[in-house]
Amino acid sequence: MSKNKPKDYDKYVKEENKVLLLFERIGQMLVICLLLIFSDFNVNTISNWSSILIIAFSIMVLYKIYWISYFKSNRTMKDMYSNLFKIPVAGATLPVVASMLLGIYGRNMFLIISTIILGIGHIGIHLNNRKKFI
Repeated sequence: MSKNKPKDYDKYVKEENKVLLLFERIGQMLVICLLLIFSDFNVNTISNWSSILIIAFSIMVLYKIYWISYFKSNRTMKDMYSNLFKIPVAGATLPVVASMLLGIYGRNMFLIISTIILGIGHIGIHLNNRKKFI
C-alpha cells in the first residue's frame, strides 16, 4: 500500500486513535498466526456447513472489487474509506467479516476472539478517519 497511499495519508495516520491502533495490531498478529497454525479452515467434506466457507470466499471477492474500485479512483482519503454496495468502510469491514466466518466455519474460538479484537481496531480506525471526509 505504501506505493498507492491516498493523498494526504501520512498526515491523517498520525492522528489515529492509539488504543484502536493497538487493537488493530494485536488482532492482525493473532489472526495471521492462527490462520497459519490451525488447519480447521480446510475443506474436509462438502455439507451445509460449507456454505459459510462459500460466503467467506464471496466476501473476499467483494474485497478485491473494493480494491479495484480504489485503484481506478483518484486515490483520495475519501476513496480509501468508501462504501461498497452499501457496506460501510468496505476496505476494513469485508476482510474482518470473512475472517470471522472462517473462525465460525472452523469452530475456532481463538480466531473468532482475535477477529473481534482486529475488527474493533481496524473498523474503528476506518470509521474515525471516514468521519473527517464526509
